Amino acid sequence: MPILIVRHAHAGSRGAWTGDDDLRPLSAKGRARALALGSLLQGFEPSRLLSSPSLRCLQTLAPLAEATGRSVETSASLGEGNGPAAVELIGALVDERVVVCTHGDVATVVLGACGGNRSGGSAGAPAMRKGEVRLIRRTGVGWKVESLRAG
Repeated sequence: MPILIVRHAHAGSRGAWTGDDDLRPLSAKGRARALALGSLLQGFEPSRLLSSPSLRCLQTLAPLAEATGRSVETSASLGEGNGPAAVELIGALVDERVVVCTHGDVATVVLGACGGNRSGGSAGAPAMRKGEVRLIRRTGVGWKVESLRAG
C-alpha cells in the first residue's frame, strides 16, 4: 500500500515564535496550503491519518480529516528529531493506506531510508518543502519514492 508523507505547511519563523515550539500554529499561507492538501489528498482515501503531536502538523491534516471523516492520530515517533523512530513506524504501516504528517528533519531521514540508505540517515535524501507530499510504496526489492505535485 502507498503511504503519503506530508511535511507540515508553513508555520512562520521559529525565531519569531516565543512560546513552546510544539504550539506554533500555521500561518495564513500554511492554512491555505492545508486546505489545498485536504482537497487533493481526500481522493487517496486514507484508512488512517497520523501526525506529529506538534500543532502545525495537526493543523496541516485537519482539512483532510474533515473531508474524509477520519480523526488524526498522534505519534511521538513523528516529532522533530525522531527520524529513526519514524522509519520504524513507516515500516510497520506498509499494509495500510495512510497519510503521515511530520517535520522536515524527520521526512528527510524517512526518505533517505526509503531510498536505500541502510543507516537510516539522510544522505542523498531529497529535501521537502513545507506543505509538500511524497508518496512511498514498498516494492519487491525496497521502496519507491515519488513526488506528488499539486498547487
